Amino acid sequence: MATRIAVVTGGNKGIGLAIVKALCKDFKGTVYLTARDAGRGQEAVESLSSEGLKPMFQQLDINDINSITAAATYFKDKYGGVDVLINNAGIAFKVADTAPFAVQAEVTLKTNFFATRDMLTHFLPIIKAGGRVVNVSSFVSVRTLNLCSPALQQRFRSEDITEDELVQLMQQFVDLTKKNEHKQGGWPEMAYGVSKTGLTTLSMILARQLSKERPNDKILLNACCPGWVRTDMAGPKAPKSPEEGAITPVYLALLPPGATEPHGKFVSDKEVQVW
Repeated sequence: MATRIAVVTGGNKGIGLAIVKALCKDFKGTVYLTARDAGRGQEAVESLSSEGLKPMFQQLDINDINSITAAATYFKDKYGGVDVLINNAGIAFKVADTAPFAVQAEVTLKTNFFATRDMLTHFLPIIKAGGRVVNVSSFVSVRTLNLCSPALQQRFRSEDITEDELVQLMQQFVDLTKKNEHKQGGWPEMAYGVSKTGLTTLSMILARQLSKERPNDKILLNACCPGWVRTDMAGPKAPKSPEEGAITPVYLALLPPGATEPHGKFVSDKEVQVW
């Protein structure tokens, strides 16, 4: 039996670390904590080791395409691929941040949408049969979707939107913010929300693609909301602990063999949500 492999991006703190911890206890295989910063990643691995858990470490910066391709090659060569991929790495500007909105839009979408898409482009081909892919999105994606123009909502909800069209829409948002014309273009003033609307929509597109191109592999791919969680990113007032935030991503990562759903859905508190 080949070793089963789970990979978590942004695994050195917050929800990512809580996901790694939960998988170390419940996933039958080897769990890889990945982080942009090798020092911080190793520290996180050591802290989990002191609790008797045994994750492995792999450096992975989702904003660096060379880092993504090197990691994908490593997992393919060493294990023949990956069984579980949790795309958790992401960023958010603080509410009080004074950076211009156009800068916030470009930087936020660069990581949360475009870099996560790069991860999926390079890792989906090495996801093994029966694999599980979980994209950590946010309830803000639904809220943002509902604030978009009817024309944009129609495209984001459409069954025939393509990855190329979605990429163009995300780029359009960034370009319009630079001219301060995003509101006229039907977009709300929510960079984080738009990035996660894009990620949830991308998850649905890729799930349809998997069903079409690899129907016998029974791979399940979903987007999820961990909830509002106390992390460096979301702040200390959030109601959920990182451990509580990890529950839904881990539930989707550990859907039992033979499960056929959820697939291509947006899931919160283990329940499929209306998109």
